[in-house]
Amino acid sequence: MTTTAFTEASTSRFARIKEGDLDLQLHYNDVGEGAETVVMLHGSGPGASGWANFQRNIEPLLNAGYRVILMDCPGWSKSDTIVSEGSRSNLNAQALKGLLDVLDLDRVHIIGNSMGAHSTVAFALEYPERIGKLILMGGGTGGPSAFVPQPTEGIKLIGALYREPTIENLKKMMNVFVFDASGLTDELFQTRLDNILARREHLENFVKSSTLNPKQFPDFSHRLHEITADTLIVWGREDRFVPMDTGLRLLAGLPKAQLHVFNRCGHWAQWEHAEKFNRMVLDFLTH
Repeated sequence: MTTTAFTEASTSRFARIKEGDLDLQLHYNDVGEGAETVVMLHGSGPGASGWANFQRNIEPLLNAGYRVILMDCPGWSKSDTIVSEGSRSNLNAQALKGLLDVLDLDRVHIIGNSMGAHSTVAFALEYPERIGKLILMGGGTGGPSAFVPQPTEGIKLIGALYREPTIENLKKMMNVFVFDASGLTDELFQTRLDNILARREHLENFVKSSTLNPKQFPDFSHRLHEITADTLIVWGREDRFVPMDTGLRLLAGLPKAQLHVFNRCGHWAQWEHAEKFNRMVLDFLTH
């Protein structure tokens, strides 16, 4: 069965959340009407959004009968901007709790990419009764790598792009983002740059946050054993942003985890290997 056509604009929604000390307007995309809901949380790159991160992964979930929510984290895309002085992982988790309450969703599966994976782990630790299954890609805990110097090449390029949002810096970052950069078009670069420049206050506040607290994504290694949800960990072997041994640490710490590593794959497994990734996710969620 094929779903009717859907677009970013037709699924675009806003919600006012009040959760703890947060009082924000969040943007999200709401697609489908399934009995079970999958939430997707994007990464921290400039100009990122739920839709930009996961547009290749929505339709298979819809066709399988899921409702899909793509939340734009505070400080990204069309959500309100914010300065994070503490843990951004926990801030995003708190924002997601507020959004789920507004949408009257008790329990959801979560797919998190990079920063989104850190936020997923924080959410699972804070609100264990609200989670179904978890899928973590290219992130989940913020500890040091045993093999790769920190900050990594990719993280340095993200910082440079936030400070100087030029097409040259964007291309440098995106070329490291994926294993095979041949699929990156000038149109894609321009769309991403337009997204970045549309909200300069997001850029300024990200830089300000990093200055106030360089460790925006804390190391949850010592608490991973508390998460009893079934978890699928997905990594690219050539990830130059978050090294693959972080995935091994997640596998060691999470009691009900499995790890899949894609060869010839960078930091964006769900984009570079979309078809295989989508099949794997559906199999994981339904069995």
